[in-house]
Amino acid sequence: MAEDDTPDLEQETQGQVDSVLDGVELPDDEAVEDEWASAMAEQLDIENEVSEPEIDAISDVQTVDIPDLESSSSADDDLKVDLDMILDIPVTISMEIGRTKINIRNLLQLNQGSVVELDRFAGEPLDVFVNGTLIAHGEVVVVNEKFGIRLTDVISANERIKKLK
Repeated sequence: MAEDDTPDLEQETQGQVDSVLDGVELPDDEAVEDEWASAMAEQLDIENEVSEPEIDAISDVQTVDIPDLESSSSADDDLKVDLDMILDIPVTISMEIGRTKINIRNLLQLNQGSVVELDRFAGEPLDVFVNGTLIAHGEVVVVNEKFGIRLTDVISANERIKKLK
């Protein structure tokens, strides 16, 4: 879509909005605030009405003793036990080739064949995230007709811990 078409599209969109809103009476700010205040008061009344069975259910909560994982006899055994506990936890690995910010108007104009410019240059390494935490950088490879990533720089554990603080 050419840049010259944008004002025409904006005028057309504004015309459609105006035609939909034609004859619609919008409430004044004071009326809206009153409606919100009454809705919030009603919600507070509902939240304050706790029945006795719900209170009894809350009082039936039991405590559970969790063994202290740090009080083991040897440091090597502690490390092995701790690692064994987490080795089967699934994590999500994702790669990011870049980002960009666009306004909703431009987002709505996207269609098949549209090109979105990202903030990275071609050939720059991709970011590798594990559960949303940056752990490495790498480059795209193809293995058995599937995409993969070759890690080129792994962020040290110390640097990752520093970012968590």
